[in-house]
Amino acid sequence: MDIISAISTPYGIGGVALIRVSGAGSIELVDTLFVGRHKLSECSANSVTHGKICRGGEMLDEVLVSVFHAPHSFTGEEMVEIGCHGSMFVQQTLLQWLNHAGARLARPGEFTERAFLNGKIDLVQAEAVADLIASQSREEHRLAMAQMRGSVSGELAQLRDKLLTLTSLLELELDFADHEELEFADRGQLLDICADIKKQISGLIDSFEYGNAVKNGVPVAIIGATNVGKSTILNKLVGDERAIVSDIHGTTRDTIEDTVVIGGVLFRFVDTAGIRQTDNEIEQIGIERSRRAAENARIVIVVHDVSSPKAEDYSWLGEKMVIEVYNKADLLNPSELSNKQKFYMSAKTDDLTALKERLLDTIISMQTAESSAVISNQRHYEALQKAASAADKVAESLKAGISGEFVALDLHDCLDALGEITGKITNDEILKTIFSRFCIGK
Repeated sequence: MDIISAISTPYGIGGVALIRVSGAGSIELVDTLFVGRHKLSECSANSVTHGKICRGGEMLDEVLVSVFHAPHSFTGEEMVEIGCHGSMFVQQTLLQWLNHAGARLARPGEFTERAFLNGKIDLVQAEAVADLIASQSREEHRLAMAQMRGSVSGELAQLRDKLLTLTSLLELELDFADHEELEFADRGQLLDICADIKKQISGLIDSFEYGNAVKNGVPVAIIGATNVGKSTILNKLVGDERAIVSDIHGTTRDTIEDTVVIGGVLFRFVDTAGIRQTDNEIEQIGIERSRRAAENARIVIVVHDVSSPKAEDYSWLGEKMVIEVYNKADLLNPSELSNKQKFYMSAKTDDLTALKERLLDTIISMQTAESSAVISNQRHYEALQKAASAADKVAESLKAGISGEFVALDLHDCLDALGEITGKITNDEILKTIFSRFCIGK
């Protein structure tokens, strides 16, 4: 492969910057610019050496250079990392000198792509690198780190082993079909293995609800009648005066959004127009948007006014995760707050700690207890759906007593679907799509 180079640190001026070079001959190439006590080719692997970058008698910068020998590097190739000062001039000039010496500019994600192609990581771990870089909250960072360290890959490897066991038993049955006295596995045993496989796949599929919410931020709609305190709750949650607060009914006419990290989880809050009967055409549009926001949300905070005797009907929310809040509790005597089933609060006087805890508890309830592996990638989810469908066909065929030759075809479909996730089965278009998400130096 060509020698590639790129600036790995974010664009801009900083204290230091890191430039990566990878490919057979990288050390020799950088040696043409490096002046130090020893040549880089004489340095031991995984070592850091101080020196200068010079060309034609001109010194550009003092640097620290890390040397990695194949296959013990991130890409699995011979690799050099140059730590220089963060001047834009220094970074760009050093990159130009490397290019003139024979290293071409890397494509977006090419370093990680080479790590995948050289077997250092699988496709799940490669995608986790991008997720780690893009993480905005502690929980999103934790999920990306777990995936990068192989939590999902390990689970998929177990599934693959079980599927191969099932496949081998069926294929042995076919190979020795003429020997009726030999029995490698009865259909009951095969069904048990298939049920175990389906349960494991279903657990991964179920984990997507939590993983996707954490990765993209949990959408939370705040709905209720006019003047129940929705905007005050939003302002208190995000710590800013994002929404106008007024005693005038119908003040909020459109949705107002903001994000905040609570307990390591990113939440995307949407304050909505008050829901009520009105002839005002503009307000009606806002109310319709409120309903759409609730339908698209993962959690809906329904706000009631404890001082209002009128109870609104929110049955249209269906099976949504709902947190019902009875606001303005400061207007009532403590004796009037006797219903322990209701969540009383005052957005005006409380710090909303209880509401934040309720939100976190709701998110935690999404997690599956079956496995520590959590799926957060839409591509993985869709491939698992295909694997689950193939596993269902296997079970149906086994129950119907269909020949093992046809059952084996469905088993291979299941294996192929899992292989799409890890990259055992892939194509150039998938790789192009995945690695285009990366910046150039990753």
